[in-house]
Amino acid sequence: MSLICTLEHKGLKSGYTLCKIHLSTDMLEVVKTVAKDRELSNIKTVQGVAESLPFADNSFDLVISRFSAHHWQDVPIALREMRRVCQPKGRIIIVDIMAPAVPLCDTFLQTIELLRDNSHVRDYSAQQWQSMVSQAGLAIDSIQTHKLPLQFVSWISRMRTPVHYVQAIKSLQQQVGKEVKEYFQIQADGSFTTDVLTLIAQA
Repeated sequence: MSLICTLEHKGLKSGYTLCKIHLSTDMLEVVKTVAKDRELSNIKTVQGVAESLPFADNSFDLVISRFSAHHWQDVPIALREMRRVCQPKGRIIIVDIMAPAVPLCDTFLQTIELLRDNSHVRDYSAQQWQSMVSQAGLAIDSIQTHKLPLQFVSWISRMRTPVHYVQAIKSLQQQVGKEVKEYFQIQADGSFTTDVLTLIAQA
C-alpha cells in the first residue's frame, strides 16, 4: 500500500512524501533499494498490515492499494483504516484483480490464484467492492475495469510457484469447459486474461 502526504498539507512548499507499507520486509527492502538507486529521498517504508495501519488519523492526502487487497484478511476493516488515515476529502484508490460475476468463472479464478500463491485470500467482484467501500463510509467517485493479459511463465515465476502447483493449474486450465476458457481467453501455453478493477473514492 502507498500513502502520500503532500507538503502543502503540512504548510510547507510544494512536494510530497510517499510512504510504502507492506507485511513483507523483503518487499520493503526492494523499495529501499530502488529508491536509493534513483536518488529518491522522499520515500519511507513501514512494515505493517492493512487492517491496522500504524499512522495517526488524517495523516495522508492519498492512499493507494495496488494488487494487494486480495491478500487482506479483512477488507472492510482495512477500508475503514484507509479512511481513518486519509484526510477528509482525500482520495483512496484501489486497483486489484476483479472476480467475474459468473460463479463458475469466479470459482476457477479463486482456485488458480490460491494454487499460484497460498497467501491469496479472495478476489472480489465490482458489486462486492461497491458494497464494502460504501459501508466503510467512503464516497465512490469512479469505477473502471479493463482486461489484463498475463503471460503464464512470468505470472508463476513472480510467486515462485512450486512445480506441482504449476502442473495443477495447467491441468485445470485444460479440463475446464468452453465458457471458462473463452472468458479468460486461455492460451495453449497457459497465458490468459483477467479482469482488473480501479476504484477511486473520497474519504
